[in-house]
Amino acid sequence: MRPRDPTEGSAVRPPAMASRSPADLIAPSRPPRPSRDLKPLRPERRLNGFFRFVNGVLTFTFILLALCGGLAMVLRTWFDQPGPLANSTVAIIPKGEGVLEIAGRLEREGIVSDRRVFMAQYYAARLYGGLSGDKSGIKAGEYEIKKQASMRQVLDTLVEGRAILQKFTVPEGLTSLQIVERLRADQNLTGDIVQVPPEGMILPNTYRFSRGLSRQEILDRMLADHQKLIADLWEKRQQGLPIQTLQQAIVLASIIEKETGRGDERDRVAAVFVNRLRKNMRLQSDPTIVYGLVGGQGPLGRAITRSDIDSKTPYNTYQIDGLPPGPICNPGRQAIEATLNPAKTSDLFFVADGSGGHVFTTNLKDHNAAVQNWRKFERDQKAKQTGQSAQGGGAAIVPLILPPPAATEEPATAEPATKPAAPAKKAAKKAQ
Repeated sequence: MRPRDPTEGSAVRPPAMASRSPADLIAPSRPPRPSRDLKPLRPERRLNGFFRFVNGVLTFTFILLALCGGLAMVLRTWFDQPGPLANSTVAIIPKGEGVLEIAGRLEREGIVSDRRVFMAQYYAARLYGGLSGDKSGIKAGEYEIKKQASMRQVLDTLVEGRAILQKFTVPEGLTSLQIVERLRADQNLTGDIVQVPPEGMILPNTYRFSRGLSRQEILDRMLADHQKLIADLWEKRQQGLPIQTLQQAIVLASIIEKETGRGDERDRVAAVFVNRLRKNMRLQSDPTIVYGLVGGQGPLGRAITRSDIDSKTPYNTYQIDGLPPGPICNPGRQAIEATLNPAKTSDLFFVADGSGGHVFTTNLKDHNAAVQNWRKFERDQKAKQTGQSAQGGGAAIVPLILPPPAATEEPATAEPATKPAAPAKKAAKKAQ
């Protein structure tokens, strides 16, 4: 029996290609099925990956914040620790410098130990609202820094503007030109003054300022203070005065200011001039003669002579009726108050009494007697001074210097007492 052929009884299967049509041959093949071993990504695994990412971000942020917090603590401790200054000093912050320049200046002068820490704290304070409004920046000025002051104390001092205040005093009775010259001579001020203000518009007072303030700024403050004061005092003036305007009040106040330096006499001096104005009498004030001759330049530098009294100037109240055309100086508060509220007296004259005050009289006879007493006092004082000079012996005697021919006129103080003497006649002429 022969063995069975395996191919017998079955149809021979041709290759797959033999049974495919031409259309099948050019059709795209199907992709292979995925292996049973690969499993699809489950939603749980996706969520786990997202949480791991968020966790990494949070961890990084926490570490960064911890480092920043630690650095901030170190800087704050450094910022609050005592500074390197062995002794108190003065720091000058020029106008216009930025924080970088100021920090470098403070470090060079040994006031702060590290400019970078100082700047970092400054910007941090601005960022987190520690500096706002008027405290938004470092102010120029002159500052006293205490011994071993911390950087925080230094910054607070500069930001709050606790500068050393300089002082500028304007005495009563100076002219506007004299005040401007004093401002220009003050080295603590900067800039220049373009124009000298009108006479009588500056308020004499003591003004405080920080080093580096411009001269024009402090002058503007003087002018503004004057306007405010005169407006307030004008509202409280005595009724019935022979003064119609604020300008007239300032003119008369300037004359009163130059006539007496005693506060307790100003209202009586004002009463004399007010009474004269009411009676249409000339004021006959010596300081108006001086201003008419030299203007706002300052004192005359010599005694008033007869020719000075007779000089025809718009300000010479011996020659004009009523008030001069403008003030002769810048009067102070007391002089303005006295002008607007004079004493209620009948006085028409006054003359120096030799003690720094004046004798007030209501008639010419009593006034001439007071003038004679004053002249006697002058002669006695002159004789006393001459005797003291002669006591030093021949070698110490100072020869008499005769005045030049142009100045040999008889001084006004020697005029006869029968002539109505000036109501403002003084013994020792105070600086005009």
